[in-house]
Formats: sequence, structure tokens, C-alpha cells
Amino acid sequence: MTTLDAITLSVIEAGLNQVCDEMDIAFSRSAFSPIIAEANDRSDGIYSAQDGSLIAQGIGGLPVFVGVMHYSTRTIIEMIRDGRCLPPEPGDIYIVNDPYLGGTHLMDVRFAMPVWRNGAIFCWLSNTGHWPDIGGAVPGGFSASATAVEQEGLRLPPVKLFRKGELDPQIQAIIFSNIRIADQRIGDIKAQAAALMVGQDRLFELLDRYGDETVVDAIAELRRRAAEQMRSRIATIPDGTYRSTAYVDSDGVVNEPLTIALTVEKSGDELTFDFAGSSPPCIGPMNSVLATTYSSVYLAMRHIFPDVPMSAGAFEPLTIHRPEGTFLDARYPRPVSGCAAEVSQRIAEAVFAALVQAIPDKVTAAPAGSSGNFGLGGHDPERGRDFVLYQLSGGGYGGNADHDGLSNGCSTIGISKSPPIEIMEQNYPILYRHYALREGSGGAGRHRGGMGLAYEIELLRGDARASFVMDHGRYGPQGALGGADGAVNTVTVWRDGEAHVPKHLSKEQDVPMRAGDSVSVETPGGGGYGDPLQRPPERVLQDVRLGYYSPEQAADLFGVAVADGRIDAAGTAELRGAVAGD
Repeated sequence: MTTLDAITLSVIEAGLNQVCDEMDIAFSRSAFSPIIAEANDRSDGIYSAQDGSLIAQGIGGLPVFVGVMHYSTRTIIEMIRDGRCLPPEPGDIYIVNDPYLGGTHLMDVRFAMPVWRNGAIFCWLSNTGHWPDIGGAVPGGFSASATAVEQEGLRLPPVKLFRKGELDPQIQAIIFSNIRIADQRIGDIKAQAAALMVGQDRLFELLDRYGDETVVDAIAELRRRAAEQMRSRIATIPDGTYRSTAYVDSDGVVNEPLTIALTVEKSGDELTFDFAGSSPPCIGPMNSVLATTYSSVYLAMRHIFPDVPMSAGAFEPLTIHRPEGTFLDARYPRPVSGCAAEVSQRIAEAVFAALVQAIPDKVTAAPAGSSGNFGLGGHDPERGRDFVLYQLSGGGYGGNADHDGLSNGCSTIGISKSPPIEIMEQNYPILYRHYALREGSGGAGRHRGGMGLAYEIELLRGDARASFVMDHGRYGPQGALGGADGAVNTVTVWRDGEAHVPKHLSKEQDVPMRAGDSVSVETPGGGGYGDPLQRPPERVLQDVRLGYYSPEQAADLFGVAVADGRIDAAGTAELRGAVAGD
């Protein structure tokens, strides 16, 4: 054992995080797909050689992938030990996207590379990137009506994509024979592998500077401190039982909502999460695999206590009962394309709704909670090639004790942003007819929810098929402590001038489109926080002046009379007095 002083420990902690940050940057800057290169739908991390537990992750990585790679790396290690996977050699990189082996949906492809020091594995580096297509029934992989995982695309167990530093042509051929636009994926594959190599180089620099033993001791101490810090934050929550419910619109096949029932038990410095009473496994693709369910709880706690360092230690005070017999514990062959981007956010919403009762100063009302997954695949006659477009979009954040919710923020599960419309128009035969904040979508409250996004995409040439796996089309994001719900998600496809609204509101697949047709999407606003009648009238007036709400909405939602761009004090008193009298 070495003796670590506080400064050295802090520097090593920052160094480990910097390794991950540089992997993230290298991945994005060298990737081909806009969804990775521009939207940053990826993550990189360092994991234990013994059990795959999380050591560090960069600040620019998707939080939902933190727990997921924690489990997928552990699965690879276990399969190697059991002889179910070929043992590693220096330069090997494994690829895996099997949802049931510590994954999410099939489009999230994970690479894992052992880092060797002195003839032994020191740790694993792992990353995840969202591939625009992985085969399956629909372009983009988001099959809204799949009833088996095989319909969603190619499923890969852990196999060596790189052997001793060389890309295996046979594994590459299998992958490329099963996905669309295969010739464009080689850029993403090389970028994903290059990010791991950058991470290895930076990690070696850190190890060479401080010594392997010192860094190992620092990792153990950082894990211990993360657990201690999480326990100290949990201890501030009043002991008790807190319950909440969140809903998924439908599973894409049966047009009925799915229920997430959560009970949170707080005792001392530990939290226990129990999803008993949630809906059973569903027919359609809105099942969640276990790793995603667990990771959704972790990321929700990360939102609540963002100052706790991310490592496996932060998970130790959290006990999650396995939700057996529910759609939150999907087993083969249940389809899962909606688990990472949608169901995960409903799980986080349930955590927020439960704990806002206990620590209202730390928890927000529900955010938009949908990644707005929109896939469009077809043929571009002008360029003479097929294309697969994947669009994600932001929405409003929930209001909180201190301020209004952010407008058009990224999803709950990560920091992915919508790719710039200029990049999308350059890469695909589309035109954005408009792209703006969705006025009036934030839930009313003392602190209102943020505004969602409204956009419309027109297909300029050729034929295409559109698919959607979104959520919050039936119920808007939940308000908190008397705040109103945010606006629901809406999708409209315009074909030959006629409006088509999906039967499942936020989910449909294989909608045919031709040149001149368009898709219009309005994403949810965040939930409001607190009584809307407690919102200062001057804040409501500012909202009206900014175009967030109309004068009519100001009166109906907040009890504030606005006339000629000014507050009508008498009218406001009358409106609010009438509500108070009721």
C-alpha cells in the first residue's frame, strides 16, 4: 500500500477523468455518422479488470451508458473466465451489442479493450456508440411494432473485432452483410477503436508518472469516497417510504399504457428501489433489459446529487430489487428498441416523482423525457445511393425549487444534442421547413417547465420510409408540488397534403413518404414546479413578451391579466382571487 496525500489523489482522479474525456473527444471528432460526430451519442469509460466495475467516465459521456458498460464489461470478463468467450491478447478489441448481456438496444454498439501492463490486464477501456443502422425490419433500427429482438437487427455476443490490433475481416463481413449503408460504418468502427487507443496512451502516461501501485490505491480510495459521499447525501433524505407512478404511452403493438410503479425505501444512509406492481413484459419493443433499468436509477441519482463522483462506489448504497415478471426485466426474445432512449427516461421520471416528495429542494419536476427517435431511410436519386437518417431531439426540463426549466434541453439519459440542421441537410435529401421552440409547451408552475421543440422535415427527392419510437404522446411530463404537466409529444406526417397522425401517437414504423411529404414533430415541455398562482406576475409578463405563452394562456394558467403588453393589476387580482375563492 502507498500513502496518498489529498493533492495526489485529486490529481489522479482528474487524470482518470481526463483519459475518458479525451476518448470521448477522439471518438466524436473522427466518427463518420452525424449522430456520433455532431450529436455525441456515445460514451467512454475505464473499468476494473477484476469485475468490470466502473472506475471513471468522462463528463461528456451519456450517463445511461455508465451503468450499462459497467454490466457489459463484467459480462465479457465472466464469459472469458467461463470459456464462453475467447481469452484476450494484447491488441484485442471485443464488440458486443446483445441487450441481454448488459446492454441497451441493438443500435448501441459497445467496444471493450483490455489494457495490459507487465503481462497482466490492468483494466478495461470500454465505449459505446449509437450506430445509425444495425439491420432489422426498418432503417435506423427503431422498429415500433417489433415482437421479437431478431426483427430489430443484428445481435452480437462478445466477439473479437480486432485481433492483436488488426481488424478481423470475417467478423467485419458478417456485420456489413447485415446492416444498411455498410460502407459508411467503417469510419465509425475505426473511430470507436481509435478512441480506445487514445485512452490507452493517456492512461499509460498517468501510470508512468505516478506508478501502477499508486494509481491502483487511488482507484480504491476514490471508490470508497464515492460510496461515502453518496451515503452522506442519502442521509439527508427523511426516512420513510415514497411512491410514484410513471407511464409509457404504449408498447407500439398494444395501444394501452404501460405502468412503472416505484416504491423507494429510505433508511439511514441507504435507498432501496422496488418496481413491483409494474406492467408485465409487453409484446412490443418497449421492454427494458435489466442493465438499462439499473442504469436508469443510477443516472436519476446522478441528476439529484451531481457532486458525487461517478464510480462503482456511488452505486453501493443503492439497492434495486430485480423487477422480475415486469417489462423492466426483459428476457430473450423480447424486443427492446425503446428501452434505452424512452423507457429509461420513464424510470428516471419515476425516481424524480418519488424523491421530490422527500427532498423538494433537490429534485425537479419531470423533464421532457423522450429522445424523439425518428428514423428515415430511403434512396437519394440525385446521389445514386441509399441513406439512413436518425434524428434525436430535445425538450423542456422540469421546473425546480430555484428556477424555471431549461428549454430544448437534451434528454434525461445523456448529453446528446440534435445534430446541426445544416449538417443534416448536407448529408440527406431533406429540408427543415422550420426549427423553433414550441411555445406554450412548458407546464405552468411557480417555476414553469422549459419549452419543447417544434420542427418539420421535408423529403426533397426519392422515396423513403419513416419510423418513430418516442414517448409522452399520451401523458405529458409530470408537474411537481402543484405544478402542471408539460405538453404532450405530437407527431404528424403530411402525405400529399393530408395529415396522418400515428395510431399510437408517438410510435409507428414504415410510414411511406415521397418527395414533398414532410414530418412535423412537437416535443414535450417540462413539468411545472409549485403552484402556478405563486408565479410573480412580472415573470409571467416576461414569458408573454418572449412569446412563451399567449395573453390568454397567462390568464388561464397563471391567473395573470396581460393587456397591451402590461400587467392589468386589477384583472390579475380578480383572476387569482376567483381561484382562491374556489
